[in-house]
Amino acid sequence: MIEIKNLDFGYKTQPVFKNISLSFEKGNIYGLLGENGVGKTSLLKLISGLQKPTAGSCEVDGIAAFNRWPETLQKIFFISEDFAIPEGTPINNVRELGVFYPNFDESLFRELCKEMEVDPERKYAEMSFGQQKKCLIATALSLNTDYLLLDEPTNGLDIPSKTLFRQVIAKYATDERTIIISTHQVKDVENLIDPIIILDHDEVLLKASFREITDKLYFSYGMEQDDNALYSEMMPGGFVSVTRNTGGLDSKVSIEALFNTVMKNKETIKQIFS
Repeated sequence: MIEIKNLDFGYKTQPVFKNISLSFEKGNIYGLLGENGVGKTSLLKLISGLQKPTAGSCEVDGIAAFNRWPETLQKIFFISEDFAIPEGTPINNVRELGVFYPNFDESLFRELCKEMEVDPERKYAEMSFGQQKKCLIATALSLNTDYLLLDEPTNGLDIPSKTLFRQVIAKYATDERTIIISTHQVKDVENLIDPIIILDHDEVLLKASFREITDKLYFSYGMEQDDNALYSEMMPGGFVSVTRNTGGLDSKVSIEALFNTVMKNKETIKQIFS
């Protein structure tokens, strides 16, 4: 379990988080959403031990992440948006990494490369950005870590590759693994992520499962705009409107509409989900 308690963090004179508390339980694929600059990447770096809180704590299975103890590091793999291109071939790279990860499975890596339609024997330098990223995703899954942190994983992937990404993440997610996906491309992952976390400047606006969201909010789709909605926007064929769910009705969440609802009704949303 990842547990963040009363955490402060910032860069010199620029505060990022102020007294935030969050937990990430195993068996979930979390969607980490927020506008540019609110700290999504910083949060992943704090969890992976690459940044140190200025106050409070960030612990992985009860151990401070910034201690970077081997028994903690072998549980975490982080693919940053601006990853460094490994030297050599993917198969050699993953073998070198696998020494440090006790659950590494080379046969799974080869299977994943086949599913992702990339050649593990070809040098990274000869691949496109999308192919490189697919190899890193195959690497991450084959290391079989408890915690997998993905920062904008679908950037640089074409449409077929995004489909393959969703397929392998869904296939290899387990009850023992926590996956955190930080993204702006919510349509790429909306059928994967649950729960949803929405960050704002120095605070958490929302952390809720889809069930909790639909218990509190109702998403309607129709030709008429709801003037009493918390948020309403035009979409092909009509409008999507978000209102309080006072009637216990079931609805399908639109993550984009949810995000815009939260950002335009910050205090109301915090009260609804408190």
